[in-house]
Amino acid sequence: MPSPAPACPVCEIHAESVFRVEGMDCHEEVAILERRLKPLKGLEGMSADVVGGTLRVSHDAAQLSAAAIAEAVNATGMRAWLEHDTASSISVRPGGAREAFLAASGAAVAAGIALEWFDAPPAVTGALFAVSIAAGGWYWARRAWSAARLFALDINTLMLLAVAGAIAIGELSEAATVTVLFALAQWIESRNMERARLAIRGLMELSPNEALVHRDGRDVRVPVESVAVGDLLVVRPGEKIPLDGAVEAGESEVNQAPITGESLPVGKGPGDEVFAGTINGRGALTVRVTHLRGDTTLARIINLVEHAQSERAPSQTFVERFARVYTPAVVGLAAVVAVAPPLIFAEPWSAWVYRALVFLVISCPCALVLSTPVSIVSALAGAAKKGVLIKGGRHLEMLGRVRCVAFDKTGTLTHGTPAVADVRTVAPWTRAGVLRLAGSIESRSEHPIGRAIRRAARDEGVEMAPCEAYQALPGLGAAAEVEGVPAVIGSRRLFEERGWSSAAVEAAAEGMAGNGRTVVLVAADGKTAGIIAVADAMRQTGREAIGLLRRAGIAHVAMLTGDHASTAERIGAAMDVTDVRAGLLPEGKLAAIRDLKAAHGAVAMVGDGVNDAPALAAADVGIAMGAAGSDAALETADVALMSDELLRIPYAVRLSRSTVRNIQVNIAVSLGLKAIFLALAALGMATLWMAVVADMGASLLVIANGLRLLRYD
Repeated sequence: MPSPAPACPVCEIHAESVFRVEGMDCHEEVAILERRLKPLKGLEGMSADVVGGTLRVSHDAAQLSAAAIAEAVNATGMRAWLEHDTASSISVRPGGAREAFLAASGAAVAAGIALEWFDAPPAVTGALFAVSIAAGGWYWARRAWSAARLFALDINTLMLLAVAGAIAIGELSEAATVTVLFALAQWIESRNMERARLAIRGLMELSPNEALVHRDGRDVRVPVESVAVGDLLVVRPGEKIPLDGAVEAGESEVNQAPITGESLPVGKGPGDEVFAGTINGRGALTVRVTHLRGDTTLARIINLVEHAQSERAPSQTFVERFARVYTPAVVGLAAVVAVAPPLIFAEPWSAWVYRALVFLVISCPCALVLSTPVSIVSALAGAAKKGVLIKGGRHLEMLGRVRCVAFDKTGTLTHGTPAVADVRTVAPWTRAGVLRLAGSIESRSEHPIGRAIRRAARDEGVEMAPCEAYQALPGLGAAAEVEGVPAVIGSRRLFEERGWSSAAVEAAAEGMAGNGRTVVLVAADGKTAGIIAVADAMRQTGREAIGLLRRAGIAHVAMLTGDHASTAERIGAAMDVTDVRAGLLPEGKLAAIRDLKAAHGAVAMVGDGVNDAPALAAADVGIAMGAAGSDAALETADVALMSDELLRIPYAVRLSRSTVRNIQVNIAVSLGLKAIFLALAALGMATLWMAVVADMGASLLVIANGLRLLRYD
């Protein structure tokens, strides 16, 4: 008998903790966190999202607790708390302390400079400048000291060196001015970064925290967390729907724009699906809960957006690699500038040390590192609010490089469900009479054609008649007694076999059967009453969407379908698509995507996210339609359209290209300003306060430019 395996001396409890981090506004602060946390025993991995303000840590909870991680973060001068906690549950710093110290610093330096103009005693102006430096530098000097202890060169350390150097060479007014400008810039940057974070967190506020539940014969308002699957919610007119569910009773129009981006309210009645965060219209609804709070469509969207914003885009990865080289190189250059001219050419030390201090300020890469993530996150959040879920910066950038878009037909360019396209009658029958007769027979059927006929009758206000003795005729149709009269609905073959078809009826049926339509005949008491043609209706916005794609620079549009060539050609002509490929099985669509990529470059495939999975995966960008009700589409697609609105596709392409241009402008501004001030510093034409304004001004510019994408339309 084999001996038992020895017990592990240390029990491992793998856990993942997500923290909100206050003060993490730049990539350099992420580097400080990495230096502080990685030596901790039990740490397995970590990733930080600067724009989201979150830190995700994988750790062995038996050796490293979440509290110990938060304490280690706090030791760097930043502040962390678990994401599910509220900031108010922790010791919160006085809200106005930072602003009060900043105001005091500004007032002191202004007074000192004014008194210098009036030749006040140096002791008085020096004291005012010292007060300004102390008040303005308290917030970032502590963080600089934390970084210095970890041998990290962040902007706070560089600024501390610059201020100390200015004091050492007797430039007190310059040191105080730099302190105030830097403190002000950091405060503005922090507020702007918070705006970008709120763009994502705003999605979380769409869903209410309480729900009105019908229990024990009465309506009780309870926290959403206490609601169970199967509970009945009462949603009053104008209220937000708290959880996903199905309508049990009532009719209303629901504004689904927060989830799907649809501009018009959607009618809802018994059996229809509703989503958390959407807004009820004028009617009251009773909704049976199908998903709990953490599993609603809205919750999955938020989760996917948060993961998407943490995924690095190619341009972001390049910028961060460049920044890791840039800062040490400029700091090294500053050291050379400080000592080489005085030692080699006997130049005055004070002048060249001052120039070196300017170099130190310019060496911070904050604006450069922020140039990409702020734009990416703003674009992702703005798109999510319009019902377009993009799974990360990589897919967002790739969408802008697409030169060919391939559409599936059924469910994409068409609705994917049959609809009545035409009704012909045989005297003395009327259109309403034929629909009533056919709909009454089909009231016992779940066949797609039967549902289409019932839907058409309901839309035209036709009431169904009682149906008895229903009998399905497999492959042919169905028969029943409607108001005591024998009635039949079925194919042309059925009517030919029973001898109910005439030359006129056959000719009419033949004329209606073209262009991919399915024709059924209706008879009462052995005589033909009418002919109904059913077809998969085209989406009204399809042609417009394809036209907008072409105007956006998409060189080629194709349609891939498994349907018959005649139907595919008809849809293609109506949609203005010339490259129509019909009769394709899934492997045929996969081969078509490969052909299109070889011929045109980057390809986007638009489909339903399930049947077209191989083609969606093979395309450079896979776009799934109508993902609000589909878990599979939400998880598998690169881009998920929460509604069936085709016009969101050209919007997503335009947004992608605008984002790439925005990033390029941000990088150009960041590098351009640094190049200019490096040259000015080398020539002795730049001052410390000018360098601070240029460096932090560049950061503020790229943040403000990136935030514009939140409002892109």
